[in-house]
Amino acid sequence: MAIISLANAKGGAGKTTAALILATELARQGYRVVILDADPQRWITTWAEQTGLLPNLTVISEVTVASLPCHIMDLKPVTDYFVIDLAGARDALVTTALGMSDHVLIPVQGCAMDARGAAQILDLIRLLEEKAHIRIPHSVILTRVSAMVTTRALMQIKALLARRGVNVLNTMLAERTVFRDLFDCGGNLYGMDPAKASNLDRAIENAQAFAQEIRDLLPARAYTPAPAKTFFRMARKVA
Repeated sequence: MAIISLANAKGGAGKTTAALILATELARQGYRVVILDADPQRWITTWAEQTGLLPNLTVISEVTVASLPCHIMDLKPVTDYFVIDLAGARDALVTTALGMSDHVLIPVQGCAMDARGAAQILDLIRLLEEKAHIRIPHSVILTRVSAMVTTRALMQIKALLARRGVNVLNTMLAERTVFRDLFDCGGNLYGMDPAKASNLDRAIENAQAFAQEIRDLLPARAYTPAPAKTFFRMARKVA
């Protein structure tokens, strides 16, 4: 069982899209995945309401500082991966999630490289490690990478982060229309019509590479229930 948080204190970095792509791809591969929608915008909750049931995938809404540990404790025996989509903020819920994570993914736009929000999360991780005497593994994932960004430019970005001691995933999430369409249409990439979805095959390859790299970082044994069950839960807020 592994807990993965996606965090960036600045919105617009592709955090929620990365969380959804990772979770749906891991679930498709047979892993039991729980998405904890801790973003006040609740984009993944809206997606789940449109989608209905998908094998191996659970979405929990209304996540609070008090309820987060309870959800994880309750579902830990039947979950391979928890994916926590956090708000574009640096607050108590973000701090709690980071402290509970086995790995923190920090999405950063590969085109603009506006890393101010990422820097705030990195500072928070260092503070938690110093004060709580814990180690929080973390990596940057470059998102919304445009075809206009040259390989040389991306290598320079990676080198800059490496000099600062920040691990950068080899996989980058490209800027693709089909990734955005998931939130409008529901479902996953495999339910889209190739005739209507531009470059769907490349988007699927991108999602698979992303999930594989996370599996390499945080191995888990795939489990296929019989029959596979999935549910969407609107959890009550815990005072």
